[in-house]
Amino acid sequence: MGDWARAEFLAGQGIRDRRVLQAIARLDRADFVPERARSEAPSDVPLPIGHGQTISQPYVVALMTEALALKGYERVLEIGTGSGYQTAVLAGLCREVYTVEIVPELARSSRLLLHRLGFQNVYYRRGDGSLGWPEAAPFDAVLAAAAPSQVPIALLSQLKRGGRMVLPVGPVGGAQELLRIRRARHEGELPLVERLLPVRFVPMTGQALQE
Repeated sequence: MGDWARAEFLAGQGIRDRRVLQAIARLDRADFVPERARSEAPSDVPLPIGHGQTISQPYVVALMTEALALKGYERVLEIGTGSGYQTAVLAGLCREVYTVEIVPELARSSRLLLHRLGFQNVYYRRGDGSLGWPEAAPFDAVLAAAAPSQVPIALLSQLKRGGRMVLPVGPVGGAQELLRIRRARHEGELPLVERLLPVRFVPMTGQALQE
């Protein structure tokens, strides 16, 4: 299963945003996994990519992306570049992606891969994703592909008023929930938090692991 077959499968699983399905259909997931795992790339399961990290299940990638409701003009902050697969999906749907990866080897390999695949609207940083990218803020949307135990204040503060953040939250080894957080449009209003589904992600490291 791949390309349009994957998009058709995801549509059958409830993904409705045609732009998200098209962005996924344009990619070959096998490009983003180690050679030893390429035979499993068509499966709708997470796969190891080394350094204790994984490439997410395609359904979860699609769901998280759909939850951001991107229209094409947005500047998006991504925490956890990993293999670059989620980055590539976002890059096909918005104006600019600012992606942060803490593992040096993954930061380097994903950057080389995305350059090779022709993505020119992605900006890269190696560092602690829980701190975000303050110099480039504010962002229209934030997506995190690793789970902090609680929502990092730095990420919420770098989100535009009215913007959306999607991330898994939960303790290391414990129950996690995928959340969508909409920052309030007006000063003094609380953010709106929606619980989307139970998930299991690798923990967000750096400062987030100490909180």
